[in-house]
Amino acid sequence: MNGIVVIDKPSGKTSHDVVEDVKKALSVKKAGHAGTLDPMATGVLPVCLEEATKLVQFLSTDTKDYTATMLLGVKTDTQDIEGKIIARDDPYVLHEDIEDIFFRFVGETEQVPPQYSAVKYRGKPLYKWARRGITIEAPRRIIEIYDMTIDEVNLPYVTFRVSCSKGTYVRSLCSDIGEMLGCGACLASLRRTRSGSFFEASAISLDELENAAGKWPPDHIIPLIDALPHIPAIYVDHKFARRLREGYQPVAETLRIYHIPSLADGDMVKFADECSNLVSVAKMLCASDQIDSMDGKRQAAKIVRIFNTDK
Repeated sequence: MNGIVVIDKPSGKTSHDVVEDVKKALSVKKAGHAGTLDPMATGVLPVCLEEATKLVQFLSTDTKDYTATMLLGVKTDTQDIEGKIIARDDPYVLHEDIEDIFFRFVGETEQVPPQYSAVKYRGKPLYKWARRGITIEAPRRIIEIYDMTIDEVNLPYVTFRVSCSKGTYVRSLCSDIGEMLGCGACLASLRRTRSGSFFEASAISLDELENAAGKWPPDHIIPLIDALPHIPAIYVDHKFARRLREGYQPVAETLRIYHIPSLADGDMVKFADECSNLVSVAKMLCASDQIDSMDGKRQAAKIVRIFNTDK
């Protein structure tokens, strides 16, 4: 069973727990998630099945959308409501002050990952060091907030929506906003509503997954060819597809007979066979409009991943 199933992750489970539940329900040997969600968080968690696990490297860089609620006036060691409270303060802030601070975070900014996170130091996640009482400050990283919208202010709670780059910790965002407001803050609830091209409308619960086992509706499994909609496709015949799966690196003369979408040097492209099975993902080594005029023996694309989806 090759493809992706989008799970509506429940609160209280780790992303790894969800993957194990999916493997058991669908009787698959290999599965992996694209983009970790904290145990308290809910929402969109794409789980890649069998050959689709090779797509994780392409999906993990996707942008994410969240709906979050932060609690002003409370600071915790984990930056969320489930952590140990380390400070309290009355949030004497005005609505316009909150809006002003939120606006300042839109765009590129630096963020320090929280102590209790999966970011690794010397091969171990930070949370393992933190649980041993060892404080490790992870290097600052550049993240980007594309948009933030306040939905409701009901002090001490503020509910908002955020669209952000990969690697953004909404917990840390809440903590940083609280510091700028002068009262501190922590994350009270978090729901991911989008991960790349996967939306909550297409997500199913683990209960729905278990109930569907054995009578699985195919529309819940997203085929590999549809999993990367932002990457254009080149459709090739079965003979060429077989060569690609055997490790062939395409040269200009072999691509000239196919319809090549408009591509620039360095663009990613996916090769698919005549049955719309994903064959491989490749990186273009030239622009598509150069293929007809270049040396026919020159390599035109570098295969990055091969998928055995014709079995």
